Amino acid sequence: MQEYLGTYYFVYYLFIATFSVLITLLAIPSILHVARTRHLYDDVGHFRKQHDHGIPRLGGVAIFVSFTITLLLFSIVDKSIPVSYILAASIVLFIMGIKDDLSGVNPSTKFLIQLVVAILLVTVGKIRFTSMYGVFGYHEIPYLVSAVLSSLFIILIINAFNLIDGIDGLAGTTCIIVNGTFAALFIYMGHYELATVALAIVGAVLGFLRYNLTPAKIFMGDAGSLLIGLISAILAVKLVELNRFTATGAAPAIISAPALTFAILIGPIFDTLRVFVLRVFTGKSPFLADRNHIHHRILGLGFTHLQTVLLLAIVNIGLIFIAYFFSYLGNFTLMMIIVALSMFCNWMVTFALRNRQREKLSLRNLFI
Repeated sequence: MQEYLGTYYFVYYLFIATFSVLITLLAIPSILHVARTRHLYDDVGHFRKQHDHGIPRLGGVAIFVSFTITLLLFSIVDKSIPVSYILAASIVLFIMGIKDDLSGVNPSTKFLIQLVVAILLVTVGKIRFTSMYGVFGYHEIPYLVSAVLSSLFIILIINAFNLIDGIDGLAGTTCIIVNGTFAALFIYMGHYELATVALAIVGAVLGFLRYNLTPAKIFMGDAGSLLIGLISAILAVKLVELNRFTATGAAPAIISAPALTFAILIGPIFDTLRVFVLRVFTGKSPFLADRNHIHHRILGLGFTHLQTVLLLAIVNIGLIFIAYFFSYLGNFTLMMIIVALSMFCNWMVTFALRNRQREKLSLRNLFI
């Protein structure tokens, strides 16, 4: 009986992912046709752009449609995941994102809408952290602190995915790694309804990558990057919450879940916090766009878009495995190791850039 159920769920999940992929693949050619007809192209004159010809930024439409239809058709109704609130939040962010892609949205307006969405999910949808899980020695936290921290976390992840969408395939590949890992963990834990959400977004983005890997024919735009950031944030909170230690003393299915979640999301989180800190230290606005993201710096070493994406994907997957297999070290220790390894990788990129710019290989370039 158990073997039969295992086969059933495998076929079910495979069907979900395949269905989501097919919707995206069917939708994008029509979107490309409309974009060409209406001349809805990316701003090639912007200094951060990596292309010399116009490319539509409407890939998020296909991702949103595919994700929404798949979730409505195949979601398993369960109290652990408020699908109605997730879809409501997704629609709100999609509308804002598509407007930003077509005509622009004021940064303060974008932040306000993201804040409203986060508060909706935290307060009504009850998608929030309820503990610090022993990090810095803290466990249970008051509701207000929990709501604030959870809202800020959701906003951080939404914007982190938006910021890494700077080269062909990076945001999409990161989404597949992140939510593919979440799907595998939820299946292992027996939370099939959460796995359905993860696989719906994985399938939608996988179909999109067919047209987004170098040379890109379409970008996901804000409508896509904000959506995958939102879903990634929601699933991250749920993974951590479902693996907290309870009063009964029963061990969770995933040990050191906060540290593992941190490793899964380390790419977007580390890059976002790094550029924000550097901008503040140099007297610039943390929201001022520049070409100092890690993917821009790796491109500066002479790597192609695809090579850069693969390199960052390998680092991300490596850190996930480290967090999983060394979970017995505890959350705080693991998080410090993940941060240290991320900083080391960034340091190596800096070292390589200095050698390239100065046309000389020298250990002195490690520090100056």
